Amino acid sequence: MAMNKKRQAIWDKSNGHCWYCGCQLGEKGWHADHFEPVVRNLVTGKPHFPERDNEGNLVPACASCNINKHSMPLESWRKIIAGYVVSLNRDSTQYKVAKRYGLIQEKEVEVKFWYELNGLY
Repeated sequence: MAMNKKRQAIWDKSNGHCWYCGCQLGEKGWHADHFEPVVRNLVTGKPHFPERDNEGNLVPACASCNINKHSMPLESWRKIIAGYVVSLNRDSTQYKVAKRYGLIQEKEVEVKFWYELNGLY
């Protein structure tokens, strides 16, 4: 079963890659994410930024990235991702043990999203 035209147009924006991490997306299981968040009222469900609720603001995302990004602005999400290693070192015994045994090697890098690395948007 082929994708409908609207989903296909979103998928085509990145030739089937997650807009954020760059993983290859299948025909099913991926999300259409509002690049600029719409942020809905939890009680009414109405968007705080209705002007952002349009097809031009939708990008393809893997479920993991879309769920992790939630309704955050991109720069807020970027800062949270950048802080993951600090919180893993603070909170995860498994992470610290894996690091001690050389299974993980940390390096400082700037968080860049796939669409940025590929000159999109």
